[in-house]
Amino acid sequence: QVQLVESGGDLVQPGGSLRLSCAASGSFASIDTMGWYRQAPGKQRELVAGITFVGVPMYSDSVKGRFTISRDNAKKNTVYLQMTNLKPEDTAVYYCNIRRSAYPTYDYWGQGTQVTVSS
Repeated sequence: QVQLVESGGDLVQPGGSLRLSCAASGSFASIDTMGWYRQAPGKQRELVAGITFVGVPMYSDSVKGRFTISRDNAKKNTVYLQMTNLKPEDTAVYYCNIRRSAYPTYDYWGQGTQVTVSS
């Protein structure tokens, strides 16, 4: 059984920082992409950032320059999202995702961690 465990969500003031972590465990073929998505109340889930197996990052325009995604070199199935200069519009539930496009394909999600940016 594959399990993704997220941590690091919290209440933070505007301009503050947080680091989210996600550890994937279980039995699965090598990961193509690890990513972070978020969903705010009344909105669709959206991609925040992703990182490929070889370490190439990608970001949504709304977080570019403020957020940094990285993978743990020692723990290959762990991904982080460093968030700085947080804004109220970053408030959402953040979900970790791992996926593989080649056979055997898969697309797994974590249960989410709440990030609230408010004064």
